[in-house]
Amino acid sequence: MKRAALHNLGCKVNAYETEAMAQLLSDGGYTIVDFDETADVYVINTCSVTNVADRKSRQMIRRARAKNPDAVVVAAGCYVQTKEQEALLEGTADILLGNNKKGELLKLLAGVQEKRGKKALSDVTDIGAECAFENLKSDKPAGHTRAFIKVQDGCNQFCSYCIIPYARGRIRSRSRADVKEEVRALAANGYREVVLTGIHLSSYGADCGEDLIGLIRSVHETEGIERIRLGSLEPKIVTPDFAAQLAGLDKICPHFHLSLQSGCDDTLARMNRKYTTAEYRKSVALLRAAFDHPAITTDVIVGFPGETEEEFAKTKAFLSSVRFYEMHIFRYSRRKGTRADAMEGQVSEKLKAARSGELLAMERRMSEEFRSYYRGVRKEALMEELQTVCGVPMYVGYTREYVRVAAPSEAPLLNRSVSGVVCDALEEGIYRLQLC
Repeated sequence: MKRAALHNLGCKVNAYETEAMAQLLSDGGYTIVDFDETADVYVINTCSVTNVADRKSRQMIRRARAKNPDAVVVAAGCYVQTKEQEALLEGTADILLGNNKKGELLKLLAGVQEKRGKKALSDVTDIGAECAFENLKSDKPAGHTRAFIKVQDGCNQFCSYCIIPYARGRIRSRSRADVKEEVRALAANGYREVVLTGIHLSSYGADCGEDLIGLIRSVHETEGIERIRLGSLEPKIVTPDFAAQLAGLDKICPHFHLSLQSGCDDTLARMNRKYTTAEYRKSVALLRAAFDHPAITTDVIVGFPGETEEEFAKTKAFLSSVRFYEMHIFRYSRRKGTRADAMEGQVSEKLKAARSGELLAMERRMSEEFRSYYRGVRKEALMEELQTVCGVPMYVGYTREYVRVAAPSEAPLLNRSVSGVVCDALEEGIYRLQLC
């Protein structure tokens, strides 16, 4: 039996698609092995969100070729979609698979046997012209408790810094019935928590007359699923009605990622973000009114073209006033073909690093403040793994607010919901849960 190894780079959508390709290979008779092992087929699902992601994608493709010169090397995803000619000239991969073509993997693997030693087989089309959602499925993902489900692809926002609309195309939504079918299969396989994710999740249904809250309600009805988390949301989707409807669904975890990018209105305007800081603050307030101490997380870009000291100071002040649980801090990366690449006032890498450091220090303080709120509070946690914490074997899992907790137990707790009181921190980011 032939062996296949896969490696994922990038976002949760990419991770889902990597698992779906692994399932395609497994169903096609391949044995899935670790990427560090010798394999007959290597699949690298690439990313292109930054220049660093491009470089890592090239490195992993070369690494696969070096591991087994006789293997079939498949490069798939966003780097291939946006840099097809570069990937062809590199000459390392045997197959190039663009986005919306990953389901063709087995077909192209069969075809490459006839073309070894020749130009790579390439299935990269005009992603902007794609109208159909590529219906990949993964009802046996790598984890044992939480599963990601891709329900949407593409983005119509065209933020001035972002290459993703060119890599992923226009918005395309998965049918509610198909999502429900996969959720049922996951529940039957023992999964207790699902995360609905997409490239631009908030636009789900805009292309087919449906909406995100209707999809969430459909998933909520699935027996066996105890928790539902949502991927990144746009602030404007959080209306009073949306927040109230979410709060009325008891499986929804009060853990929301609201994309921000900057806390300065002038910077947001140059980014072509379609909200103001006042509108963002209102969305956060709606969620905090609907849920008891919800976890609010976000993304922030530092060093965007034209970001002055005054603008950065406004961002810092805004972040400090909102009090996030977690912030993912990114240094602006120039992407050829985007409007921001041609903007004046490009910020030096040294200054980006300094500003990033300031926000990371702020993030650590706010994150610890959020977690410490739960000391002495009784919470439910879904246990995901058994690992050594402070030298002691413990079951580790997450509360609904995504606070990581650990508890020793002689009884098996994997994939079980348990209740206890949150105590002091054991290690950075992990709190002891006193079962009771």
